[in-house]
Amino acid sequence: MPARILDGTKIANDIRSEVAAEVKIMAAAGVRPGLAVVLVGHNPASEIYVRGKVKASEEVGLYSEQHTLPETTTTAQLLALVEDLNRRDEIDGILVQLPLPPQVDSKKVLMAVDPAKDVDGFHPVNVGLLSTQRPGLVPCTPAGVIEILKRSQIAIAGQEAVVVGRSDIVGKPAAMLLINANATVTVCHSKTRDLWAVCRRADILVAAIGRAGMVTRDFVKPGATVIDVGMNQVTDPAEFQRLFGGGLAGGSASNAKREAAFRAKGFTLVGDVHPDVAEVAGALTPVPGGVGPLTIAMLMYNTVKAAKMRRGSRMPELTSK
Repeated sequence: MPARILDGTKIANDIRSEVAAEVKIMAAAGVRPGLAVVLVGHNPASEIYVRGKVKASEEVGLYSEQHTLPETTTTAQLLALVEDLNRRDEIDGILVQLPLPPQVDSKKVLMAVDPAKDVDGFHPVNVGLLSTQRPGLVPCTPAGVIEILKRSQIAIAGQEAVVVGRSDIVGKPAAMLLINANATVTVCHSKTRDLWAVCRRADILVAAIGRAGMVTRDFVKPGATVIDVGMNQVTDPAEFQRLFGGGLAGGSASNAKREAAFRAKGFTLVGDVHPDVAEVAGALTPVPGGVGPLTIAMLMYNTVKAAKMRRGSRMPELTSK
């Protein structure tokens, strides 16, 4: 029996609707949460992400502004902008779009963001709050993973979870969130011995390693829930063949459609999980349409959360929400 497909797009839309309702309540109290997005240079992928974030902000009623700086921006210039945004009371969230140009000290810039406005959840203060189960701002993608599980009625407490990937942005915070939800968690990486065997123990398997189709059916315990965080662009026909069996030759209508699009565009998007995993998993997030949409939805959620935490004393009716 094929895996149940977990619809990240629907869940993200539900969260956006909830955020929009919160923003209306806050507006009635005279407050409009504000998000500032900072983009340095002209990285095409970053420009697409930023446009999506600004558009989403407008759709849920947030105040948003975009600061686009030239490719030649220095660390000092970017720090000056961040310090200005830190001081502005109408800005509740600050997001510095990564990657930054090589001459900019990314760690120094991210450390300069006020932790109370750190809607990416990357600041060590927020990392510490997460690890000690105190209120703070949680990285958007891992928070989205938890929302998918909870809103799909997939039990976390008492389950064995394996996270493949140990990045500060996804792997580590995802592991902490699962621990906080009472799962027993193993974190794997490129140096893990017998990786497939460790993964095969998982009731919940989170793939966040950044390698197209690396998690094959041998990695997955039958019936397990598999959350695919990966987003990889495949351009090599041989790699496409490995992942999708050549579309038309494989006899799958969905693969045939994907193959036609691959031929037309020259690429396709695939996660870290091989498509064949759908034949053994109990539940699976698709790519695209799984975890991806949750990342922006949780950014909207975090901006409202930051506004409540910063301005709660000025909005008595919101402090208990």
